[in-house]
Amino acid sequence: MQQRLPSLLDPPIAFAHRGARAHAPENTMEAFTLALRLGATGLESDVWVTADGVAVLDHDGVTGPRWRRRPIGELARTELPDHVPTLVELLDAIDDRVHLSLDLKDAASGPAVIELLQDRGEERRTHTWLCAKDRAALLPLLGHGVRLLESTRLAKIKEGPERRAADLAAEGVDGINLRHDDWTGGLATLFHRFGLVAFGWDVQFEHHLRPALRMGLDAVYSDHVDVMMDAYRAEFG
Repeated sequence: MQQRLPSLLDPPIAFAHRGARAHAPENTMEAFTLALRLGATGLESDVWVTADGVAVLDHDGVTGPRWRRRPIGELARTELPDHVPTLVELLDAIDDRVHLSLDLKDAASGPAVIELLQDRGEERRTHTWLCAKDRAALLPLLGHGVRLLESTRLAKIKEGPERRAADLAAEGVDGINLRHDDWTGGLATLFHRFGLVAFGWDVQFEHHLRPALRMGLDAVYSDHVDVMMDAYRAEFG
């Protein structure tokens, strides 16, 4: 097995993707609570804003019966199913030292998260990672104490990873989030050289998790929290 390369975050974050998705209904308080009980050091979810301005956690952003699906942005909080939690409910339920990775799913979600975190204290803000596919959406969120990540794929970085790393660092973005099979140890080291964290998503199996941790990734995301934590303990004790 390859020698373990250093990460910028020590130890790396073990994110439960959509909560303990493989073990409980995704993006529910049940899934988030179970993920922490299984040992996850971070929680991941997706943020949408309702018609009445409430930040809620859901993946698809639509709700209702199959024949009458409606976007969350068109509905008030009270019109959503009970299992859809608000971001405030999650924040109130977890320790500020638990890392929180939030995918920003609509234009209103970034500012809504920033507003909610203003009174939460520095520890909560520094343990919150906001992810967006369009890094231009991240730039207005700079200067508020939260951590910002571009989520993309290596094939979409047409200018090459070194140029992208230099641009992200110059803009003040904190790092990049790529699918696990885009990463190599050399690529993680390149982003680290620019002071950027390297996160890897969709890491589901031990034979992917342990190499991802060994190549120096600063965080991994997995649906299978039990498998992730077994790999984590095998690498870090």
